[in-house]
Amino acid sequence: MKKLTITQRKKVKGYLFISPWLVGLVLFFLLPFIQSLRLSFSKITKYAGFHMKWIGLDNYAKAFLWDVTFLPMFGTVVKDTFVNTIMIVVFSLLIAILVNKKIRFRGFFRGAFFLPVLLGTGYVMEQLLGINAEGPAMEMARGIAIPEEFMRYLDPVVVSVLSGFLNRITYVLWKSGVQIILFLAGLQGISSSLYEAARVDSATEWEMFWKITLPMISPVILLNVIYTIIDSFTDTSNPIVDYVLDIGFTKSQFEYSAAISWLYFIFVLFVCGIVYFMMRNKVYDTSKK
Repeated sequence: MKKLTITQRKKVKGYLFISPWLVGLVLFFLLPFIQSLRLSFSKITKYAGFHMKWIGLDNYAKAFLWDVTFLPMFGTVVKDTFVNTIMIVVFSLLIAILVNKKIRFRGFFRGAFFLPVLLGTGYVMEQLLGINAEGPAMEMARGIAIPEEFMRYLDPVVVSVLSGFLNRITYVLWKSGVQIILFLAGLQGISSSLYEAARVDSATEWEMFWKITLPMISPVILLNVIYTIIDSFTDTSNPIVDYVLDIGFTKSQFEYSAAISWLYFIFVLFVCGIVYFMMRNKVYDTSKK
């Protein structure tokens, strides 16, 4: 029997690693996945037994021709996701480089930046604060508050810009924990001999960052960009997610809710595909010379 190459063994290990997810997808999600796709092209005629009548693209046409809320909200979400992704990835990389160096209290800083990941769920916040996680305490966690006495002396436009900036900074801090950990793992996987050889050749820290660090962690950059895009698009604070839930479970328009969900899903998949194909040729591959 022919022995597997190193690349083939890595692929086998990768498939084994994701096999529980694949099994769970087939057993628990495949049927609802197909059912929601059918529902987006249909109209429910009888809720008992979930009988549907095929109506074609009517539900999708409604999103573009009749719904005055969906498209503007969708555009805002796309713009925010684009800005947040760039800020989170750049910030995470800078913090990972800093806490990877031999500095005092390095362990404390690593834990502090990862803490929001542990406290990110509403239930955990509710238990820690002893109040509803959607109340004032959660609002404080979502944005740095400006003192009311200070706001009285500022123009409303300045207050709006300043509040938006502080909220964005808070969001970046709150959402960077996983990315920092992944960047740390990538940085620690770079052989120190590469930096030693570069220093012998009188390379500066700036040159080593562009010629060694950035190329070597390019796979992690790609992973973090795609992870951040998906995390931002599917976050519970995302207004599109709330809108889909409201349309489906509050207004009982399950067909239209399924249609805009599929539009949203296809767009996210399309964006991730574009990012992957744009970056794949710039990703360093250890299996290639």
